[in-house]
Amino acid sequence: MSSQRNTPPSQRNTPPSQRNPTPSRRILVVCLGNICRSPLAEGILREKARAAGLDWEIDSAGTNSYHTGEAPHPLSLKVARDNGIDISNQRARRFTAADFQRFDKIYAMAGDVIDDMRRIAGRQFDPTKVDLLMNEVHPGSNEDVPDPWYGPEPGYHEVYAMIDEAADRIISKQKV
Repeated sequence: MSSQRNTPPSQRNTPPSQRNPTPSRRILVVCLGNICRSPLAEGILREKARAAGLDWEIDSAGTNSYHTGEAPHPLSLKVARDNGIDISNQRARRFTAADFQRFDKIYAMAGDVIDDMRRIAGRQFDPTKVDLLMNEVHPGSNEDVPDPWYGPEPGYHEVYAMIDEAADRIISKQKV
């Protein structure tokens, strides 16, 4: 399953010998626990990249290890499913310093997540690869995607809408 997770969606049903081993872009989305916001972002961005015919690797991670190995939060699963996206195969993993070598762009869901990434990565932290996701929608605003963990379902729908808009902006930059 781990090899399936790292295979770009456009190549999942292609025999390994026929896959392009190097996706044209590698994007990581990071939140605190990797069960609410970043799994939604991974799913949304992966689906939009696939629909646009982009050969991208999309992954997600969390800066803590509280939920490592767990599936996304039930409300993240529901909201994704309500929007036609299946994120049920995702499993939480912890962000590591090595992610800076593996990914071209790393989007954080909130400013405190960037602080955690800086602490975890130490000297490997590369600020040229990191940005807040919502800066794609409102450049320079440094707006956080709120963590819906403690709230009811409407908060998950709000987060989905924010991420969806940011993902549209990311994809549209590639079509220019």
